[in-house]
Amino acid sequence: MIVSVPATSANLGPGFDSLGLAVDLRNRVEFNPSRFFSVSIKGEGEDNPRLKGNNLFISIFNEHYSRLTKKSQNFKFTFYNQIPMSRGLGSSSAVIVSAIASAHEAAGIRVSKRRILNHALTYEAHPDNITPAVMGGFNAATVEKNKVFSQNKHLPDYLRAVVTIPDKPINTAKARTLLPKSYSKENAVYNLSHTALTVAAFFNEDWEMLKLSTGDRFHQRTRMKTLPELFNVQKTAYDNGALMSTLSGSGSTFFSMAYEEDSEMLASVLTQKFPDFIVKILNFDNSGLIIER
Repeated sequence: MIVSVPATSANLGPGFDSLGLAVDLRNRVEFNPSRFFSVSIKGEGEDNPRLKGNNLFISIFNEHYSRLTKKSQNFKFTFYNQIPMSRGLGSSSAVIVSAIASAHEAAGIRVSKRRILNHALTYEAHPDNITPAVMGGFNAATVEKNKVFSQNKHLPDYLRAVVTIPDKPINTAKARTLLPKSYSKENAVYNLSHTALTVAAFFNEDWEMLKLSTGDRFHQRTRMKTLPELFNVQKTAYDNGALMSTLSGSGSTFFSMAYEEDSEMLASVLTQKFPDFIVKILNFDNSGLIIER
């Protein structure tokens, strides 16, 4: 059995903990029943021996498999990881979602994507990353009574994601502690109105509106100050054809959207200006969680 989950970019400027989208950069896990338990990691994290002994996927998988079957079983797991770790591209959400889906598959129990998404809330309290990881595309989501309620928009194939990945991580938990304890009514209204406009722009495919609508007063500037080069990344992106350019999750990756015909030039300029960073042009992912039986 093979389970794969895409990378995600969350917040998208003003949509703090509520907006996110999926890009075509996947983590995949292959697993089979085995006489002996084994873990093999290829790609991101393969040089980190701690991931084999303290693996979040295995912990969540075992918890759900035991609950579903009331028994234990050894499996051979092979992970093929493409999503950079601790870079704001939803690597932990991909692990959570794939572990829950894999446990249900291993137990022979078919469940809906919505059920998997709601299970994921146990490990990730905010729906901005886990929702696009499961559903693909662009998502606006909220949590009510321990359930995720969301709306999904398919992203057209004439758009591209251009992600700029710094050589330094930003710890999500630490980044959250930097944020203010409270916000003024003026700033709250600013983010509410810009979030609403961003959602409308995505659903109406008014891509030219995004540069204005994705302004933020809640989190971006505070987090970007920990890696000041990001201010220049954003300015460079906007000066070279980006439709929007926002901190991806809590960073350190910066996410930009561009038309396909503008994406190569944008990526080239970013690569030349920030030689220590990795710049990738990616398609958007509208599939989300994929299970291959």
